Amino acid sequence: MANPLFATKPLSLLLEEMKGENRLRRVLGPYQLTALGVGAVIGTGIFVLTGQAAHDRTGPALIVSFVAAGIACIFAALCYAEFASMVPVAGSAYTYAYATLGELFAWIIGWDLILEYAVASMTVAHGWSKNFQDILSVFGIHLPKALANSPFDYDPATGHFFGTGSVLDLPGIAIAVLVTWVLVIGIKESARFNTTMVAIKVAIVLFVIGVGAFYVDSANWHPFAPYGYTGMSFFGHTLFGQTDKGGQPLGALAGAAVIFFAYIGFDSISTHAEEAKNPQKDVPVGIIASLVICTVLYIAVSAILTGMVPYQEINIETPVSDAFRRAGLPWARFLISLGAMTGITSVLLVMMLSQPRVWLAMARDGLFPESFFGAIHEKYRTPWKATILTGVAVALGAAFLPLRVLADLTNIGTLFAFVVVCAAVLIMRVKHPEAERPFRAPFYPVVPILGITTCMILMFSLAKENWYRLFTWLAIGFVIYFAYGRKHSVLARARASGRVAAPRPVAEPARTP
Repeated sequence: MANPLFATKPLSLLLEEMKGENRLRRVLGPYQLTALGVGAVIGTGIFVLTGQAAHDRTGPALIVSFVAAGIACIFAALCYAEFASMVPVAGSAYTYAYATLGELFAWIIGWDLILEYAVASMTVAHGWSKNFQDILSVFGIHLPKALANSPFDYDPATGHFFGTGSVLDLPGIAIAVLVTWVLVIGIKESARFNTTMVAIKVAIVLFVIGVGAFYVDSANWHPFAPYGYTGMSFFGHTLFGQTDKGGQPLGALAGAAVIFFAYIGFDSISTHAEEAKNPQKDVPVGIIASLVICTVLYIAVSAILTGMVPYQEINIETPVSDAFRRAGLPWARFLISLGAMTGITSVLLVMMLSQPRVWLAMARDGLFPESFFGAIHEKYRTPWKATILTGVAVALGAAFLPLRVLADLTNIGTLFAFVVVCAAVLIMRVKHPEAERPFRAPFYPVVPILGITTCMILMFSLAKENWYRLFTWLAIGFVIYFAYGRKHSVLARARASGRVAAPRPVAEPARTP
């Protein structure tokens, strides 16, 4: 008998999960899915991480960083779109890995996705807090220092952590609690809420581009790449480019690794494939459309920001609104901060919407306790217990962890997930060439190979500490898998009994009239 650790989940079994009551509501169309993608992408990347990347790593070459990250995302997005059209069930890369690489790899990627979405949500909540406080400051209101920030931060100039004098970030906790409540109510209501916020923040982004263009000083674009165009290291050993005093790589490529966080929205679309009305068509459209729209907007805003303010003087926590303040437009600062809060809220909503659905998929397979992670609310039809647990974790992370640490940790988890999905497309084309593919990634095998290569390059452009954190997280995951998941795996039990049956129903109450 083949090693059960590498047993794959048949496509027929995945498709069986969508039948009957054992699935989520199909309420999302192509516009809502695209809005979910734009909702996850446009927000923290433009309103927060642009400042950190330009100030610390790239200078005006931030424009090149967004192009490089966008190219890597295009390859990964095409692979995601192929899988999402083939297997439109909850779980995203976890589900795809289970069908191609086996249960152990599925666990690894599922555990990685939990890290990705949780830490991304913490990062976004932290950025929301800073913009909220920026709005309060316009009216002369300032929170007590003890409640305004995480208790420590990292200084790239010295390469050391330092105390901020704060105890916790209270606004970060508040927004995490509010979004959790919205998500428990239901996917349809959450999608409507998100679509409204997306419309507002896209309007603000267009305002930034249109008005900011009149305040650009081309002298601020010189030197264009003060840290160079590379910035690649291998576990702390620099291969190409410069490093800061803490040993972190600098340059446009290193900047692409930092701002890659901003592109994870299309990833979240695939986690909602089971809730799409016509997933074979709508999910690929949502993934690709959201990626193209957001890449164009990112490049334009990064050009405006670095043209308005010398890169050394960019505010790393509220870069866009502060640039308009410096330009003598305080009214615009208020408008942009308000738009940033709206935009970041929608990012947080999509990130926190996605993580419980990964837990749900893993609970269906017996890898997590079904009674908790697979529990569907009787009235709202949402994975409410997992959603509340996500909210608690996000609130704690936003309260106590700094932006720089959170952003880098999210990026390495995201890039790792993309590598697995691209590899899975290669494997699936060989193992199941006959499978129906309503959408096919073009130029096979070039696209998945380039996806793996570009994402790996960006992973090695992150500091070695991020690899250590990733390995630590995965080690914890292995302990949980071998202590619980392997023993309770639905697929392993079915194979041990000599059959591969449909999964056990997830514990959920009956639908109310």
